[in-house]
Amino acid sequence: MEGINVLADFASHWAGKTPDKVAMIAGDRQWTFSEIEGESMQVAHGLRAAGIGPGDRVAFLDRNVPEYFPLLFGGAKLNAVSVAVNWRLAPPEMEFIINNSEAKALFVGAEFLSHLTKMNLTTTKLVVVIDEHVQGEATDETTTETSGAEHPKYAQWVAQNPAEPLADPPEIGPEDTCYQLYTSGTTGLPKGVEITNRNFTWTMRIGVEGWQLHQNAVNLVAMPLFHIAGSGWGLAGMFSGAQTVIAREVDPAEIVELIQKHSITHALLVPAVLQFILAVPAAAEADFSSMEAVVYGASPITEQVLVGSMEMFKCDFVQAYGLTETTGGVAQLDPIDHDPAGGKAHLLRAAGKPWGDVELRIVDTASLKDVAEGEVGEVWVRSAQVMKGYWKNPEATAAAISEDGWFRTGDAGYMNDGYLFIHDRVKDMIISGGENIYPAEIENALMKHPAIADVAVIGVPDEKWGESVKAIIVKAGGDLTEADLHSYARENLASYKCPKSVDWVDALPRNPSGKILKTELRAPYWEGKERSVN
Repeated sequence: MEGINVLADFASHWAGKTPDKVAMIAGDRQWTFSEIEGESMQVAHGLRAAGIGPGDRVAFLDRNVPEYFPLLFGGAKLNAVSVAVNWRLAPPEMEFIINNSEAKALFVGAEFLSHLTKMNLTTTKLVVVIDEHVQGEATDETTTETSGAEHPKYAQWVAQNPAEPLADPPEIGPEDTCYQLYTSGTTGLPKGVEITNRNFTWTMRIGVEGWQLHQNAVNLVAMPLFHIAGSGWGLAGMFSGAQTVIAREVDPAEIVELIQKHSITHALLVPAVLQFILAVPAAAEADFSSMEAVVYGASPITEQVLVGSMEMFKCDFVQAYGLTETTGGVAQLDPIDHDPAGGKAHLLRAAGKPWGDVELRIVDTASLKDVAEGEVGEVWVRSAQVMKGYWKNPEATAAAISEDGWFRTGDAGYMNDGYLFIHDRVKDMIISGGENIYPAEIENALMKHPAIADVAVIGVPDEKWGESVKAIIVKAGGDLTEADLHSYARENLASYKCPKSVDWVDALPRNPSGKILKTELRAPYWEGKERSVN
């Protein structure tokens, strides 16, 4: 989109072109592009008055609230860096991220003030409380007291600042960091991913075309804003001049209602959410005729969930494969390749083809040489979308990005006829008796059983083989037994891939992007071992 070169331009561009168009809806509240731009300027003035300048971090801790976008754009106008914090974390985990980012300001939802009392924030000088509900209700008080400290409330804090442009705006460059998201931390302490203006604008220019977003689209933002699938998707809609509808949190029944109420045309929904929507009773009779495209990604999807979702929504489906470190999608499976009944059925298991300037390599992690087509190795990516690096962590950055710019994704996959197929995370690979076993392949096969609602496959210690395959299963009903499962697995999988043991659970632990927390599932079985894998 010409005229949008840095994050600070997203609202101002459309405020100049379509100032009175409703740009954002949350509950009963709405904003035009002009109003978003004006509030962003108020935020910029307020932050500057608090001593925030270029390179400073501004943290956000709340559910999906509309205030997030004026905060994001307002900070960007000062060349400051927004840090979205996972509100599902425990206070010590939140404290680590806020302190690690050295955030000078924190905007926090009122419901998380109790968490604030349990944190020792070492660099944060300004705390502003977001107390507006989705419906626009708020208390009359202008401050909130927490452990003896009074914090201004967002509505009053922003209102005291002018909505006019900054008199002396800072220079903002394409390589400047504008956004910092933290990795999920499933294998250690979270790392701050530095995303630049060029990362964002490059991704958006390619993405809006691939995702079929346009100025007349109505874009649903349901995934958490602290995740690239939430904030990045919201920015893609605003980049294209579309209308954005914000869901406060992931509620499958509410998503069904919002699509019909607002005639949603586009949505990004991770596989776990699609699976949950399929189970919503009202979804079977819902009117999804407004839908033009569903984008999915962020975690593996089973063919059963994908085909069921395609039949339910009856619109184009697009798979996006990427990571936080690549500013979201770097490969895409187009709608034309979603053909379960035709000759392309095998492509439903593909992640897609690289887009834009993206280069892909499949690398043997031992020799660091490319493997042959069809062979499994680690997926490496080189693109203008690859992050600047991990915040103040040069060792982790050097381990992730080679000197010639290749980012090591940690995903195991292979190429076939130009398509990327993801097998699993490299770290989740099971080695049993010298055989490499990829859990995603087993999970996909088991999920086809009608009595299985969800499944995770992990490697557990085995005296004979080093590791053996364990399936952890959520039943969909019925009286499925372990013997039944073993019989079914033997019919659908090579013998060395079949689960040797089974656990039955009510639910699997997942992070906000829908990925199953394999580390958490493995931990009890590897307790006391020197290594957590063999």
